Amino acid sequence: QLQLLESGGGVVQPGGSLRLACVASGFTANFYAIGWFRQAPGKEPEGVSCISSGSSTNYADSVKGRFTISRDNAKNTVFLQMNSLKPEDTANYYCAALSACYSRKYEYWGQGTQVTVSS
Repeated sequence: QLQLLESGGGVVQPGGSLRLACVASGFTANFYAIGWFRQAPGKEPEGVSCISSGSSTNYADSVKGRFTISRDNAKNTVFLQMNSLKPEDTANYYCAALSACYSRKYEYWGQGTQVTVSS
C-alpha cells in the first residue's frame, strides 16, 4: 500500500519544540519532493516547508529560522524539526509527496498529526 504516515505531534507550550516524522511506505520517498503542510480549523491549507529529491529546502516566511526540514533516505523518512513554537503554529500537519516542490499536485499524502501550542 502506497502511503505516508505522520507522527510526532502533540501539545506543547509556547517556545517549545516538536519533531514530526513522515514515513513513506510502498514507494521510495527520495524519488520525490516531500512537502509539509498544515491546516488550522476554518483556514485554508498552508505550505510550511518542502525538501526536494536533491535535498534543496524551502520554508514559509512564517516558520523561517524556527523549523528545519530534513530527510533520511535510508529510513524513507522526512523530518520537520519545529522550535520556538507559537500558538499560531497550532494546526493539523500533514506531509505529501510531490513531483517537485513547486508542484501543487499531491502524488501521495497522509492524514496528518495534530500540533497544539498552548499554555
